[in-house]
Order: sequence, then C-alpha cells, then structure tokens
Amino acid sequence: MERNESSRNFILLGFSDRPKLEMVLFFTNTVFYFLAVMGNSTIIFLSVVDPRLHRPMYFFLCNLSLLDLCYTSSSIPQMLVNLWGPQKTITYMGCVIQLFAFLSVGGIECILLSVMAYDRFVAVCKPLHYMTIMHPQLCLRLAACAWLTGIANSILMSPLTMSLKRCGHHHINHFVCEMPAIIRISCVDTRHVEGLVFFLAIPIVLVPLAMILVSYGYIIATVLRIRSAAGRHKAFNTCSSHMIVVSLFYSTIIYMYMQPGNVASQDQGKFLTLFYCLVTPTLNPFIYTLRNKDVKGAMWKVLGKDHSLLDAIGH
Repeated sequence: MERNESSRNFILLGFSDRPKLEMVLFFTNTVFYFLAVMGNSTIIFLSVVDPRLHRPMYFFLCNLSLLDLCYTSSSIPQMLVNLWGPQKTITYMGCVIQLFAFLSVGGIECILLSVMAYDRFVAVCKPLHYMTIMHPQLCLRLAACAWLTGIANSILMSPLTMSLKRCGHHHINHFVCEMPAIIRISCVDTRHVEGLVFFLAIPIVLVPLAMILVSYGYIIATVLRIRSAAGRHKAFNTCSSHMIVVSLFYSTIIYMYMQPGNVASQDQGKFLTLFYCLVTPTLNPFIYTLRNKDVKGAMWKVLGKDHSLLDAIGH
C-alpha cells in the first residue's frame, strides 16, 4: 500500500471551489511573486556589493531575504500553474519537496528572527560594545544554528508526515503540500504526530518568541531612559521594522501550527498560508528599505544617483 501511495500524484484542490476567484488570484499572485523575487533579490544583492551593508544587521537581513525566496519559490510557481489550468496535480516528489521546504524555512525563520532581535538588543542597549559582541564569527554561528535547527526539524517531521497511511486519499484541500493539510487526508490516528508537532513547536516557535519579547522588553526599558526625544525616536526606528516583520510572521505561524490539524478552518488555513508564504515575503523588503537610510543609500549608489545630494534637496 505505501509503495503504491508513494507512486501516485496528489491533487491540490486549492481554490477550485471558487473558479471566479482563481483568475483573480492568478494575476494578483503573479504580481506579488514578481515583487517578492525582485525585492528580496535586491536586498541580497545590495548586502553583498555595498561595503556599508557588511554589518551584522544586514547579514541577518540577507539570510531573511534568502528564506523568503525559498518560501515563495517552493510553492507559488506550482500554485500559479494550478490556478491557470484545469490540472491541479503535483507529483509525490514535488509534494515531499514542498513539505520539506515549508517545515525547514518556517523553523529557520523563527530562530533567525530571535537572532535579529538579539542583534537589535545589543545595538540599542550596548552600543559601545556592539561590534565587539556581534563579531563575524558569532554571526555565522547564530545563522548556522538557525539553518541547521530548521532543517533538522524538517528531516524529522517530513518523513513522519508523509508516512501516515492515506488509504488511497490523494486530494489535498490546499494549494500547497503543507503539514496540516496532509495530516487531514490521513486515515489513521494522527494524535502522536500532532503531539510531536506541538512538542517541537516549543523550542522552535515559542522559545524564540520568548527571546524576542525579552529582548524588546530590555530595548523598551533602555529607550524610555533616553532623555532626548530625538534619541528615543532613533532607537525605536532602529527596531520598528523588525517588530513589524515579527508580528506578521508569528501571528500566522502560531495560528497554523500550535493547534491540531483538524481544528483549524481549512479556508482560513489557505488564506493564512498564502499570507505568510507570499504576502509577508513581498512586504519584508519594503518594510526594511522604506525605513532604512543605509539600504536606500546603497540602492541609489547602484543606480548611479548621488543620494547625499538628494537628501540635501529633500531637506
């Protein structure tokens, strides 16, 4: 049975129950996907070519952009193909790759966002020792820890999820092979898998979130002790972009993965998945660049513009 199941394609039902919505989503998602790829690729390119961005904050931002590219590229092209035509199929191996990518990238991003929060904590609370504490070796180790932990989680959970007996069921009521959707089509008791998901979510989701909250607790306490309004504004501005990204990401991830697979509304699950695998990766580059003078300066430099002159004209 398992051998037979592993040789069959899956049907991703997606939004096939709403045919009028499919064309709207196709064109909307095509635009979002293009913006996500261009925006995150630009962040990576600027972080590599501009010496002013060879700092810990931008090293981690470059990692975040790479993760966002992995999120979108592992699911959206297949989704666009399925939205455009009547065929909604995905191969078994394609489904495995999507599941592995989603679990890996989700875990990596949770930990990476906590690392970025620690970086902002050091920048605001210990500015004189920032470069000493956040030295290149530590940054590499922290990033490697995030990547290895996320991949290890996926190596454990992906085979376990795909090994659940499906009794011939191969219609997935989703547009992507995501773990909650695959658990739903299983014909056996999945409580042990769901329990393991919840257990692993503690070190991968909740502990990083706690570290983020603690870091920002110290940051807020430090900022409130700054007497000048300009100093407080500068400190908050340093962290605001990251706080927005954390809020967008964690609000959807916790809702999706911190509850049993059969409890969440399937329609809600589709739109939430679409939000964090496409909308959030599209917004992240704009959230960071629109509020960051260094990134905007690097962009103007690449475009051959004199950014300092433009700033002077603006003032």
